[in-house]
Amino acid sequence: MKSFLKFLLASVLGVLIGFVFIFFIFMGIIGVMISSADKAVEVRSNTVLHMKLDQPIVDRASKNPFDGFDYINMQPVSRLGLYDILENIEKAKKDENIDGIFIEISIPQAGISTLGEIRDALEDFRESGKFILAYADNYSQSAYYLASVADHVYLTPTGLIQWTGLRSEIMFFKGTLEKLGLEPQIIRHGEFKSAVEPFMYESMSEENREQVMTYLSSIWDVITGGVSRTRDISVDRLDEIAEGLLVRSAESALEHGLVDGLMYRDQILSKLKEMTGLEEDEDIRSVNIAQYTRVPKQREGRGLPREKLAIVFAEGAIGPGEGSDLTIGSVRISRALRQARRDTTVKAIVFRVNSPGGSALDSEVIWREVELAANEKPVIVSMGDLAASGGYYIAAPATRIVANPHTITGSIGVFGLLLDASEFLNDKLGITVDVAKTNRFADLGSMYRPLTPAEREILQEGVEDVYRTFTQRVADGRDMDADRVDELGQGRVWSGYDAKELGLVDEYGGLARAIEIAVEEGDLEHYRVLSLPVQRDPLEELLRSLSGGVRMRLAGNHGSLYRHYETLQRAFEYQGVQARMPFEIMVY
Repeated sequence: MKSFLKFLLASVLGVLIGFVFIFFIFMGIIGVMISSADKAVEVRSNTVLHMKLDQPIVDRASKNPFDGFDYINMQPVSRLGLYDILENIEKAKKDENIDGIFIEISIPQAGISTLGEIRDALEDFRESGKFILAYADNYSQSAYYLASVADHVYLTPTGLIQWTGLRSEIMFFKGTLEKLGLEPQIIRHGEFKSAVEPFMYESMSEENREQVMTYLSSIWDVITGGVSRTRDISVDRLDEIAEGLLVRSAESALEHGLVDGLMYRDQILSKLKEMTGLEEDEDIRSVNIAQYTRVPKQREGRGLPREKLAIVFAEGAIGPGEGSDLTIGSVRISRALRQARRDTTVKAIVFRVNSPGGSALDSEVIWREVELAANEKPVIVSMGDLAASGGYYIAAPATRIVANPHTITGSIGVFGLLLDASEFLNDKLGITVDVAKTNRFADLGSMYRPLTPAEREILQEGVEDVYRTFTQRVADGRDMDADRVDELGQGRVWSGYDAKELGLVDEYGGLARAIEIAVEEGDLEHYRVLSLPVQRDPLEELLRSLSGGVRMRLAGNHGSLYRHYETLQRAFEYQGVQARMPFEIMVY
């Protein structure tokens, strides 16, 4: 028995020592990766900037080299930062060693507004006289919108371009809830506040269909206008091609002028060598986005500038607490805004908002910090793919608001959602619930019974109060009459194009344009950029992502249907009154 225990303890000790040894080796590898990620890259003459844009694109990339790593399959899932992409395009425009840009894009994982910002930057790059060449085996509609900015657009001879027009598909869960015996109890303000419609109806309401068609048409006009401008094809002709589905093969794409030629990859590589002045037997000199980010930017003036421009990134749904780089925690974002306001060397703030909204309470918390900052220094809001509902709430008090024509914004409205699970529990599962309470409203909001008329009236009053506050915040921030805001509100969603016409937005443009305005308003000449909130240490993020990444994989987070599961899941997680977008939007 003693020998058995001795061998057992020795085995356990050996395993522990082995784990510690492996852990330190792992940490050493991470340290090497982090240090190599900070190492400067040297670019030789006649180099091509290779932009492969099929990874997820977020507003600001993480500094953690393991961000998004899939620890189940042991594969990296990297994300590109829009800010890095825009800076690299501007840097390449002035870099004598960069001859041109080679774009590879098929199915981009980014919103249409994000792609529009990249497209605008590439249009500006073309003014340098350097080439842009785009190539893909297949182009999705959004991919082609971006690729069409290139001087040379090529497609694999057996490839295809999707050019069909836009559609909106909304999944409704009313029948599912009825089958389960779950009854949604909805309190809302705004005839267009359709975030709760999937739980109420089996199809779109007329009000919802009206707003969907309005912004779809507006976005389609922007897409066709952009393609028409760079491909020299009339908008009417582009509509005809989509309406008749005239592009059904690579040959028809070439016939209708959507591409300049059909080539295999080896032919594209030969074309790039020819355009950069290399011989056929030489290797192409290329640098990718991640590498080129580490190329030092030419600095104006001597020394480190004292004055700063702060860029505060707020991306994702709005909620309490710290949040993350992809969710807006009211505590973390408020702290970042407060830091930028109190720093006397920060002369202007760009507030990048890319959010469908979320908690009305947490939106109010962030709103307060934006207002305080705007009272002391210029605050320029740059709207991303979405700045709607709570996302517009936190943008309203800014000095100026900049949005792309295809940004989705507005949705000025609020709602509350509770679920009555009594029928599900009683009839489906045979579970009954009894309650003992000290006061009449002690179990207000309980999922075990329906709301009483008195409770519903109380909750409706709360929603109305939040809506009045919301509209007043917008009225004060935009210098508009509250009745006019209510007229534009009611939960209605607008494209950035329409929002500017209605006075909800000041100017068209992306992050680059917002920075230009902030530089002008802050009277900045030599400055450096302060990126906020400060990103966590890579090792800390690694430990967080290890547990979070595994948890997501074990939850079955994969496949195109997962987003519908998330919609249902979020409905059960809503707390308090919500100022949230009515649906998710992706252009394929």
